[in-house]
Amino acid sequence: MHVVTQWLNRLGLRGRGLVIGIPYFWYLLFFLIPFVFVLKIALSEAAYSVPPFTDLTEWAEGALKITLNLANFDYIFSDSLYVTAYLNSVRIAAISTLLTLLVGYPMAYAIARAERSWRAPLLMLVILPFWTSFLIRVYAWMSLLQDNGLVNSVLMNIGIIDSPIRILNTDFAVFLGIVYSYLPFMILPLYSTLEKMDLSLLEAAEDLGCRPFKAFWRITLPLSLPGIIAGCLLVFIPAVGEFVIPELLGGPDTLMIGKVLWQEFFSNRDWPVASAVAIALLLLLVIPIMIFQHVQAKQQEAEKR
Repeated sequence: MHVVTQWLNRLGLRGRGLVIGIPYFWYLLFFLIPFVFVLKIALSEAAYSVPPFTDLTEWAEGALKITLNLANFDYIFSDSLYVTAYLNSVRIAAISTLLTLLVGYPMAYAIARAERSWRAPLLMLVILPFWTSFLIRVYAWMSLLQDNGLVNSVLMNIGIIDSPIRILNTDFAVFLGIVYSYLPFMILPLYSTLEKMDLSLLEAAEDLGCRPFKAFWRITLPLSLPGIIAGCLLVFIPAVGEFVIPELLGGPDTLMIGKVLWQEFFSNRDWPVASAVAIALLLLLVIPIMIFQHVQAKQQEAEKR
């Protein structure tokens, strides 16, 4: 133990440095190193071997030869299939995120304004679906939405429809599955923000003659913006690369980049192209977020001045 302490001290990892260094170590171990491996595969060529890609380096005539193949990136951006899959994934994820926000905000607001004795049980009900396998929950929606499922049966029994309507294998089913699956990720950050809000601001607005809706629009909504942004990011980012929900609820006509990525890896066994798709997807998500955070940081600095 003493040797480990001395080693950490030599690296400058003690006290505050150690606390800050742990997240960076986690980031290095579980993001940067896997990213480098995926990038290495994306810059290689497909091969009929195990693993199914070529090495980037080789010794030739006593010299180290490095071969980088950029054709994989050119291929995915020149093929309309991949471009359409990226755009369709962003569209479905954006609509699903908006729907999740519209459903989750009232629920988070209601929980935050409930009696303190009720908040923990209500939050437990929000988290309760996580105790069941994600795959089982999606399969349950398949049985509910099929032509002879519970939803069509109820609609026909109460006289709204005369014959079963097609719900499964549509974009609506994908939206429904994403909203249901990722709703807790929207509610929890919203609740955390709304629960900490100073209610005396609303009381002051009411004393000054502000109507409830206007007070919500001018006070509650702006103060809950950090929770809205956090919840939207937690829903949008995984929804863009979602594979299980569009595969099971959307059917073969629902084109999303997660399905294309799976097909390239396991059906076509073209790991370099699949890795290039994954790298492009990562950049598609990370770059806008970094730009947004940079602009937000500048705005906060300007407000402090």
